[in-house]
Amino acid sequence: MEENKKEEIDKSKEAVKQDAKGLVQSFKAFLTGLLDFRHDTDQEATINAIKQDVPFKGATAWILIFAVFIASIGLNVSSTAVVIGAMLISPLMGPILGIGMSLAINDIDTLKSSFINLLVMMILSVVTAYLYFLLSPLTELTPELEARTQPNILDVLVAIFGGLALIVARTKKGTIASVIFGVAIATALMPPLCTAGYGLAVGNFNFFLGAMYLFGINTTFIALATFLVLKVLGFTMIRYVNSKKRKRTAQLAAFFGIIAMIPAVWTFIKVLEKSGCERDYKSFVEVEVLSNDHLWLQRKKINIKDKEISLYFNGEVPSAVKTGLRNRIKSGQYDNIKDFEININANESRSVDDISKSLTRAYADLDQKENIINGLQKEIEGLKNTVSNLNTTLENKDKHSIPFSSIAKDAKIRFGGIEEIRFSKVLSTKDFIKVDTLPEASIVWSSKLKEDYIVKKEAELKKWLEKEMKLDTLILNK
Repeated sequence: MEENKKEEIDKSKEAVKQDAKGLVQSFKAFLTGLLDFRHDTDQEATINAIKQDVPFKGATAWILIFAVFIASIGLNVSSTAVVIGAMLISPLMGPILGIGMSLAINDIDTLKSSFINLLVMMILSVVTAYLYFLLSPLTELTPELEARTQPNILDVLVAIFGGLALIVARTKKGTIASVIFGVAIATALMPPLCTAGYGLAVGNFNFFLGAMYLFGINTTFIALATFLVLKVLGFTMIRYVNSKKRKRTAQLAAFFGIIAMIPAVWTFIKVLEKSGCERDYKSFVEVEVLSNDHLWLQRKKINIKDKEISLYFNGEVPSAVKTGLRNRIKSGQYDNIKDFEININANESRSVDDISKSLTRAYADLDQKENIINGLQKEIEGLKNTVSNLNTTLENKDKHSIPFSSIAKDAKIRFGGIEEIRFSKVLSTKDFIKVDTLPEASIVWSSKLKEDYIVKKEAELKKWLEKEMKLDTLILNK
């Protein structure tokens, strides 16, 4: 019985092992089917397609010139959409893929042609951009231009993965055009060349060198990715009839391959170091400086080349704080900048207490001025009320001092023939300096009355009106 049980247990274990082995094999087969693209590769079509894109003449040259103009305008006005459009029509990818492919398959003729065409493309692009920015009235540095002057580790990674995606798409049966367009946008070969032309046009060689450095990164890693993928896919190397020529060609291809890889590796390491320094520098400033409420940081900068960090403070910085900052940077928490020298520049003439006192005085002055303004506003309001009361008094006086209605009725009774009486006050001046207010009355007599009668009655009416209205003089008009 015990032996039977033991056999059953052994069989169960063996079955479990077999199931596990089958599961692993199934998973491995799934991954192989998912990621293996060697069966979907067309070597001959890939090589022919890349070779066709290498030559640079005729229509291709004009397309490049127009693309440079479009990209330069986009960079000039900081329009991302316009820059993307220029990258889509740019023919710069052809020679770069040609370099990587020729190194992988030992094709020295294509390698020479690719290098020559890439050099011509670069020169034509930079010269075209230079002429545009030289003649353009807009020479202001835009964010789109500035972004192409300082490569970082992300640019290297984009170039690597963009190059891998591009050559894999190129080797697939039935090239995936959308991938090629996407890589053209992501790797951004055109904008750095336009920025280099801008640097030359404005006389800023740092911009020129930074932009060309970014273009070199993209070019090198796209070519390197092409070389590696074609090697992994086992593309057939060209065999020459002449054994000496074959050997020499192989040596040249290997030499150029090594030459291409050395700067690529060096570039990757340098950009990685720079990114690490900038990351630790930002962290150091945030954690050690900005978090200290007793420090007033005005300005900061880092010089990676000379390994220096400069901090500019407003107010006094105690010696203990300076020593603490220098010790913290060497504590091991900031490995990438632990060898950097910290230059602390403090405005000793203005301590925090002095600034606080100045602020207090400023606030006191503001309060005093505010009180003065409030007093003036009250006085103005009082004057406004006084003027308003005077106006009301004058209006009431004008309204009630002359009972025009009753006087007009009496005049109608006393002096027959009056059809209408008008009364008003007019402004008058003789010396054009002093202004007088004169009372004026206008009489409309009946048309049936004779002229001599009217003249006689007007004289009587004038005297009577002056008396009734208590006026020294009255202007009487017909």
